[in-house]
Amino acid sequence: MKNPPHPGRIIRDEVLAPLALDVKNSAHILGVARSTLSRLLNERASLSAEMALRIEKAFGPQADHLMRLQLAYDMAQARCHEDQIQVTRYHPSTS
Repeated sequence: MKNPPHPGRIIRDEVLAPLALDVKNSAHILGVARSTLSRLLNERASLSAEMALRIEKAFGPQADHLMRLQLAYDMAQARCHEDQIQVTRYHPSTS
């Protein structure tokens, strides 16, 4: 199964690029630091709920959808290292 893309890539390619917006102008519109947005768009930071709401208000994509993209990405990343998680299944006693 192919891993889902980072939400920053989707926002960069499917939201900002069609509007011909660069990072500086997009950050200004969103009311965030350019470096904050750059880290997200370059897949070095996770999408926060607040940023998802800012993107929804400014550009339209629903924040809930964007957050589901982040969850799917996070779960795929965790599954890559699932074998390193050493946990034994809990079974409650029957007595």
